[in-house]
Amino acid sequence: MRFLSTLFWVLLAVLVALFASRNWNDVTLNLWGDIQAEVKIPILILMSFLLAFLPTWIVMRARMWSHRRRLDAIERQQVAATPLSRPFEEEGEPVI
Repeated sequence: MRFLSTLFWVLLAVLVALFASRNWNDVTLNLWGDIQAEVKIPILILMSFLLAFLPTWIVMRARMWSHRRRLDAIERQQVAATPLSRPFEEEGEPVI
């Protein structure tokens, strides 16, 4: 199964490399006013992907932080709720 996963990622990397090499052309972006930027197509696609991925990643990290805080609070409650064992006076007889 690990081989199939590795094969998938290698094929995906090859496809991305082929796409990038075949489309290595300049694109002119009209920003605001008279400002223009010339960017290669694969770089533009990568930048737009990262820009779209950033909010999702921030939300995921915030939820993980929130869940971790809740789990820590629950674990602290469980530790505080466990009764302590009583010492024995004599062998086999608990102190009442």
